[in-house]
Amino acid sequence: MSNTSATLHMLCGKIAAGKSTLASRLGRAHGTVLLAEDDWLNTLFSDQMRSGADYLRCAAKLHAIMAPHIMSLLKAGVSVVLDFPANTLAQRDWMRGIIAESGAAHQLHVLHASDELCLKRLRARNAKGDHPFAVSDAQFHQFSKHFVAPSPDEGFTVVVHNG
Repeated sequence: MSNTSATLHMLCGKIAAGKSTLASRLGRAHGTVLLAEDDWLNTLFSDQMRSGADYLRCAAKLHAIMAPHIMSLLKAGVSVVLDFPANTLAQRDWMRGIIAESGAAHQLHVLHASDELCLKRLRARNAKGDHPFAVSDAQFHQFSKHFVAPSPDEGFTVVVHNG
């Protein structure tokens, strides 16, 4: 049971599945803030991120400092849209810790989109050039290998979005 009126919104879906688009929409709700991992990583670590291992190292640093901040917002009754991937068990465990510590309600938004659709969107995003990170087809496939869909035994309140 939640001890605040705040909700933590988490996003699970492959690269270019539409997570940031949904996050932007959710973040427009009254009393809600949007925190986007890509923006933080770009500002703090863009000169250090050249590989998947670099991403993992930099994201771990960001998670360490962001968790207390997110918990403070939730405990203050502010809902948070966490535009950080919830695509692996470890990522979701980190988010589960925030939920447990803050007592906030939560929704895990799972975006289902085919690899073909994600790659089409990714190529368009790369061509547009307004995203902080260009991701190649090979990187998409590399990261997709690590994607683990959430299972019911993880205990999340899941909201499914198709296409």
